Amino acid sequence: MSEFAPEIRARRPDAIIIAGSAGGVEALVRLLAGLPETMQVPVICMLHMPASRDSRLAELFAGRLPVPVLEAADKQPVADATVYFAGSGYHLSVEQDRTFSLSCEPPVHFARPAIDVLMTSAADVYGRALAAILLTGANTDGAEGMAAIHARGGLTVVQDPREAQVPTMPQAAIDACVPDLVLPLARIHDLLKLMVERT
Repeated sequence: MSEFAPEIRARRPDAIIIAGSAGGVEALVRLLAGLPETMQVPVICMLHMPASRDSRLAELFAGRLPVPVLEAADKQPVADATVYFAGSGYHLSVEQDRTFSLSCEPPVHFARPAIDVLMTSAADVYGRALAAILLTGANTDGAEGMAAIHARGGLTVVQDPREAQVPTMPQAAIDACVPDLVLPLARIHDLLKLMVERT
């Protein structure tokens, strides 16, 4: 972890978004493993999934992590020290009062929930105090959201496309903005552990 630049090590975000698509479950398992029970930051996870299928991600990860793991619900406050998963069939946004919002607006990049919707809304709320990690995936969802976060001073981290199971999504984000970091999963894991504890 000491290899990160001082300005990266000094970042203590108020919220972290992790998103991906094809290959994302395996990547999330590797990233979230070993999160400390003393973590203080909310981590909001979104993976593309068919709208017709209930998400089981919160259930899957609840047994693996030492902190509360919930599926994000409408009007629910974004609480510290909690891992949230977007459910299926609804766009997930963050409102100015730092609560979640669900909506049935049309799919974006053929996806609902869409990563761009979550990231863009969270960028407006958290500004520089937001960090986002974009993982493997097969379309360009997330590129616009990462650009919005970058424009507002948030920290943007993209999985190295050469390592991603499907490189389209991380490569689209790299093409849309200049991410702060492009890293393999092992390094992102180190950075995530560093960021979730504010002290």
